[in-house]
Amino acid sequence: MADNHRELVQRFVDMINAHDVSTMSEHTAPGHIDHNTVVEDGIEANTAFWEQIFAAFPDVKVVTHDLVVEGDRIAGRFEYSGTHQGTFFGVEATGRPLNFQSIDFWRVEDGLLAEHWDQLDMAGLFRQLGVDIHAGQDGR
Repeated sequence: MADNHRELVQRFVDMINAHDVSTMSEHTAPGHIDHNTVVEDGIEANTAFWEQIFAAFPDVKVVTHDLVVEGDRIAGRFEYSGTHQGTFFGVEATGRPLNFQSIDFWRVEDGLLAEHWDQLDMAGLFRQLGVDIHAGQDGR
C-alpha cells in the first residue's frame, strides 16, 4: 500500500511540474476536502487553484524532500520554486524569484487524495515578493 500512496503523490507532483491540470482526476478525489482556507472543497476548486498558481508562476516546479506513509495517511515536505510573473492573491507580477516549502498531509480513499491539510509560511512567501503584510502592498 505504501508504494501505491507514494505513486499517488508522485502523480500529484508530476501534475504540478508539467502544469497539466487535465490529470487532476488521476490523483485527486471528486469530493476532495481541503483544509487550506484559500482552496474550496472539490476537484474543480483544486483545479482552479492550481491554474491560478501556474498563471502567477508559469515556471513553478516542486521537489519532494520527505514522504511518510502510514495507513491511509501521507505526510510530505515539498519545496517550490518559480518566478512571480502574474497576479498572485492580488499582488501584481514582480518578476521576483520565489522559493518556499510546504508540509502537506493527505488522507487517501479509494486510491485518491481525498482530504488535505498543509502548513505554509505565507508571510515569508509574501516577503519574497516584496509585500509588507503588516502595511499592505503599497507599503502604508
